[in-house]
Amino acid sequence: MDYMDEALKEAYEGIENGHGGPFGSVIVKDGKIVGRGHNRVLLSHDPTCHGEMEAIRDACRNLGTHDLSGAELYTTAEPCPMCLGGILWSNIKKVYYGCNVKDTNDIGFRDDIFYKYIDGTEDEKSSILMRTELDREKCLELFKRFKALNGTIY
Repeated sequence: MDYMDEALKEAYEGIENGHGGPFGSVIVKDGKIVGRGHNRVLLSHDPTCHGEMEAIRDACRNLGTHDLSGAELYTTAEPCPMCLGGILWSNIKKVYYGCNVKDTNDIGFRDDIFYKYIDGTEDEKSSILMRTELDREKCLELFKRFKALNGTIY
């Protein structure tokens, strides 16, 4: 089976139905597709419903785990920073992508501003996000409570 073709099928389903952008993904483990997803940002009114995130959610549901160690992801475009975070948190170690970041920018998606923010090259005056530490001591109490309860680390 050509897994990229399956990712493309997901993406085509999404764009033909107006669900969102041309982004489809499949997750493969032990030679079997365990998760599928395509961009559903417009359908779900949720900016986190990228194809990779949808495939991760599907794979985790199907496998009954939050740990996708040993799985590979096939996706129609190089993952954005959010999706990279999801991929890393789910322990996927191999990603195959079709179009690159430049290709994505060329059709109008704005991933480049997020990369500039992350690497610190954006103009401070037009920063896309302001971050301020607030009530650290209260939040440290929460963390202490979690540790005292021997909360599960994942």
